[in-house]
Formats: sequence, structure tokens, C-alpha cells
Amino acid sequence: MPRRPSTPCKQNGCPNLVTYGNRYCDDHKINNILDAKPTKAKGYNARWNKARIRYLKLNPLCVYCQREGRLTKATVVDHITPHRGDQELFWNQSNWQALCKSCHDRKTKTIDRYVEYTYRF
Repeated sequence: MPRRPSTPCKQNGCPNLVTYGNRYCDDHKINNILDAKPTKAKGYNARWNKARIRYLKLNPLCVYCQREGRLTKATVVDHITPHRGDQELFWNQSNWQALCKSCHDRKTKTIDRYVEYTYRF
């Protein structure tokens, strides 16, 4: 029975092929370990939820919408520089910004997607 063809590595710009069923090549597998972990394992727990609510009370409007002259309620606390497991960066409030869901989704799909980050363990 024929085997399924190899597929490209999901890391942006990587030319390596991986066997069917795998998402990343050996070079990029370690960079994407946290993607498979549940949100609690990434640090999003009760402590984060309390800090997030407190931050949104102090910063109730989406910063991206404000730049465009719109007043939109912020519902997401975004890490300006993705933390990728770095707890110091995760809890650094100067790395946080209040965004509405649509602006957060847009940022995640464009800005955060194409920058290569490494995980700190």
C-alpha cells in the first residue's frame, strides 16, 4: 500500500518536509512544544485571570482601536512580545496591552505569526 506524501514543516519559511501526521521538522519541533500544552500549563491560571481582570479595569479600551479614533471595549490582555514560556516576560505588565478580540486576533494572525521565537524552559 502506498505511503502518504510528506508535507512541509508548519514553521514559516522552513523548506523541510515531514512525514504525514507530524506538523514540524526536528529543527522546529522544540519551538512549538508549548502549542500542544493546555492553557493552564502555559501559565494561564487563576492568578493570570485575576491579573487580567485588574488590568482590563485600569485599561478598559482597545489600544489599537483608540489609535484609529474608535472607542471599543477591550476584552483581551495581549502580550506585546509573545512570552513563549518566559515567566518573567509573561508577568511583566509593561509587555501587556488591552485589545478587543478582533484586534487581538488580527495581531496574532499577522504580527505574532511571522516572528520566530524560542522557548525558555
